[in-house]
Amino acid sequence: MEKFETMQQLLSYTRRAVDDYNMIEEGDKIAVGVSGGKDSLTLLCALKGLRRFYPKKFEIVPLAIDMGFDGCDYTTVHELCARLDLKLEIVKTEIKTVVFDIRKESAPCSLCANMRRGALNESAKKLGCNKVALGHHFDDVVETLVMNLFNEGRIGCFSPVTYLDRIDITVLRPFIYVPEKFVTSFVRRNNITPLPKLCQEDGNTDREYYKQMISTLEQRDKGVKMRIFGALERAGVNGFTTHERARRTKSN
Repeated sequence: MEKFETMQQLLSYTRRAVDDYNMIEEGDKIAVGVSGGKDSLTLLCALKGLRRFYPKKFEIVPLAIDMGFDGCDYTTVHELCARLDLKLEIVKTEIKTVVFDIRKESAPCSLCANMRRGALNESAKKLGCNKVALGHHFDDVVETLVMNLFNEGRIGCFSPVTYLDRIDITVLRPFIYVPEKFVTSFVRRNNITPLPKLCQEDGNTDREYYKQMISTLEQRDKGVKMRIFGALERAGVNGFTTHERARRTKSN
């Protein structure tokens, strides 16, 4: 496998989460949800790097859900997978057609995300995978908690590990300790080219609004993100729990 710059630090964050939450067991076959964005591509690199020395042996299957947007070209993702000695699996769907053309959703993000997750989990199961890894990082954790609090009046977030009994598959988020700025730096330093964002809703979502709000707060009061993350752990929200090593994670 090709050597990637700053891989050591990335693996440190990733292994910490994997160990803290017992994400990987011997013989796991893990589908990595590859959207083509910087987060999922970096996660793919990290898990391939972890696989080289992790004591529990596991397989990786890069899996992309093609939602049917015009102009979607996976060439650069294929190239990255070739650098990693992995084969990209692509599943074509009509999610874009259903959400935007047939149902003409005025607020399409929730339905789109649900359909994409369903397609990813079902496709992973068909490929013989027992787990799915997603690229949600530290900043996503904080933003999701704040969004749920402000929009719905509830304290909630996605979980580090989620077992879906209906389909008998486990969803992992090994990047929960990884700051987004580190992901951005990783793809830049290693000449990884994410796919362009083709959805017309990109940049106009609630998540983008809260992302900018939290960024402003962090600039004014350094450490806000880490304190929010720490509160989530101490409260035991959605499977998060306080780990000594996690508390020493540097905020971005």
